[in-house]
Amino acid sequence: MAINHHSADGHRARGHDAPREHEGHRHAELTGADGSVVAARLFHGLADPGRLRILRHLQLGEHRVVELTAHLGLAQSTVSAHVACLRDCGLLDVRHEGRSSYYRLAHPEATDELLATGARLVGLTAPEEVG
Repeated sequence: MAINHHSADGHRARGHDAPREHEGHRHAELTGADGSVVAARLFHGLADPGRLRILRHLQLGEHRVVELTAHLGLAQSTVSAHVACLRDCGLLDVRHEGRSSYYRLAHPEATDELLATGARLVGLTAPEEVG
């Protein structure tokens, strides 16, 4: 799961501007010996109702930001920010076609399982029968 470096002001560093000093230490910090930092970034991505709605909509297939904006009734800037966050968390991939960008789930089956498990954990759906 790729995670972009963030500057002190919280913005993603791009291209040659990405931090290079102590890259080994930075990688260890991002991944954490127990994966806790990666898990925290993942759960941050899931911590907003708008981002969850985007993930659920992308379970239907890939979409452009303009289509997500129309379907979800959110501002284009809000959807773009949510999509950027979900990409940073490793939950979304992008496919470029001409001037258009199409977003899709990076790991559809795992995301389906994650959202279903989350729903069961908070009691939104009944757990599956065992036995």
